[in-house]
Amino acid sequence: MTQTITPKRFDGRTVIVTGAGSGIGRATATRLVQEGARVVAADVVADRLDALRGELVGHDVVTVVGDVAQAATIDAVIAAADGTVDGLANVAGIMDAFLPPAEVDDATWDRVMGVNVTGPMRLTRAVLGLMIPAGAGSIVNVASEAAFRGSAAGVAYTTSKHAVVGLTKSVAFFYGPSGVRANAVAPGAVVTNIEAPMRSDFAAGRIGPIMQVAVPQPAEAERLAAAITWLLSDDAANVNGAVLPSDGGWSVV
Repeated sequence: MTQTITPKRFDGRTVIVTGAGSGIGRATATRLVQEGARVVAADVVADRLDALRGELVGHDVVTVVGDVAQAATIDAVIAAADGTVDGLANVAGIMDAFLPPAEVDDATWDRVMGVNVTGPMRLTRAVLGLMIPAGAGSIVNVASEAAFRGSAAGVAYTTSKHAVVGLTKSVAFFYGPSGVRANAVAPGAVVTNIEAPMRSDFAAGRIGPIMQVAVPQPAEAERLAAAITWLLSDDAANVNGAVLPSDGGWSVV
């Protein structure tokens, strides 16, 4: 993919990106710094953040190692932002081994909901404390094709991504008048290192045939980063509460 960078689009702005060590988060953090942002990059794997920082020498990147499901990580990310947050990209997420409702275990459910829902909610709550007084801010959550249907993942991931859409719309409704926008991007298949094993034979029989005929070719992470950075920017100033499919057309099948 050939990216069209918009120089200085984020000059003077601080943007938090979770899941910044790989995949969509890494592509988003990279795009943002290339367009002038100061980026607070959070990820659970330290080596990934070290590699990102090494690739972005000369840019303003602050890294935070931690699990977004943990309150201490949220506190560390906000501290690293140093009092100003102009944008937030909640990208970090995990899959659920395609476990259907009758087979999902409590540990999988709790872990997926913690990373995919509770973490973004807590970080959103924290940045709102800075954005509302400033009268401006943009939040972009990464939902999924699983936010539109029940045939794209297991029950925990599907429920979590439906919840991400609800979080997005609630923030947009309550704080749009305060100058804060919240939107979501819904990817389909993307080339990332997210682990997505299928541990259920029953799910394989139900989902497998649909995946074979309905899912477009996986997209490069940079394609999602382009959508996320657009929604974070002033170019999307009139967009609030939207859920933008970036799925290669999967949502129209």
